[in-house]
Amino acid sequence: MELRKDPITRSWVLMANGETFEATTAACPYCPGGEAGGVTPILTHSIYGQHSGVLVYPHPRPLYRIEGESERRGDGFYDRMRALGAHELIVEGAEHNSSLSMRTEAEIISLLDCWALRIDDLKRDARFKYITVFKNYGETSGQQIRHAHSELTATTFIPRRILYELRAAQEYYQLKERCVVCDIVRQEEQQAQRVVDLSPRYLAICPFASRVPYELWIVPRYHHASYEADMLRDRAYAELAGILKRSLARLEQVTDSYHLVLHTSPNTNRRPEVPGYWNTLQEDYHWHMEILPITEKRSKSYSIKEVYFSSMPPEKAAARLRELPASRKAAPQSKLTFDEGKQSK
Repeated sequence: MELRKDPITRSWVLMANGETFEATTAACPYCPGGEAGGVTPILTHSIYGQHSGVLVYPHPRPLYRIEGESERRGDGFYDRMRALGAHELIVEGAEHNSSLSMRTEAEIISLLDCWALRIDDLKRDARFKYITVFKNYGETSGQQIRHAHSELTATTFIPRRILYELRAAQEYYQLKERCVVCDIVRQEEQQAQRVVDLSPRYLAICPFASRVPYELWIVPRYHHASYEADMLRDRAYAELAGILKRSLARLEQVTDSYHLVLHTSPNTNRRPEVPGYWNTLQEDYHWHMEILPITEKRSKSYSIKEVYFSSMPPEKAAARLRELPASRKAAPQSKLTFDEGKQSK
């Protein structure tokens, strides 16, 4: 596996060697009794005081390898380097097919804490520029491992979409001396058209320019650039676990597959590519989660890639999601009103 840089878009592309992986009918190594095929976990995070809670393993088919250096080099005017980084599998519990929306808040709290601990640990490695967590859920999401899990990657580059976000946030701050996401939060609260759920500290919205139907963001209503620093500061996970659980419960009633990606700040323990870039990072960037449901089996054709097509406006999507039960087990819970939420901000 190696990385090659597109000289036009400046994005890095992982290039495999043509291997294919066949589906296996063998017993799941992450279910009780499988003992992960004899692999020692990187981290064991208890749930209810039990050590069989959230377990972190090296990914069995990693996209990135942690040993050595990137060996970045030229090939004519092209750039290539080793796929240096980390790729970890976060096993979310003993249940094979469990959805996060069906798990208890205590179990989700343990998972959120595990995400923060692993990102914080890997940011101490100056080789890595960006560390994040993502989750592919459902038959059409592209997940390779069936046991309930999320994944973590650490890379020696900043992924293109994150880099666009960082630059846009910096430019907005230079122009207005305000965080663009904070301004989004304020306007969404005032208009209340695209809000799906609200708590004293968090907001779930269908973003104004949703890329797919029912796209959902979970955003802190307060400003903080780094998920892991924010979470590990006081470990107040319960409210975030609650709004994430309710949001996924609603989404899973309109689709059985989605992608979830955590957007957090890049690693500031290494020298940035652009001198002075990190000067306003703590002020201009705002961590959040993005959830992209997969609702259409056939995609539209594009004349230009990344000009997205969404068959449903976010206002209509948010209205429908608000009407759906916020729990997969019980009747809808009473929701916090906008005024109640603002009083606790």
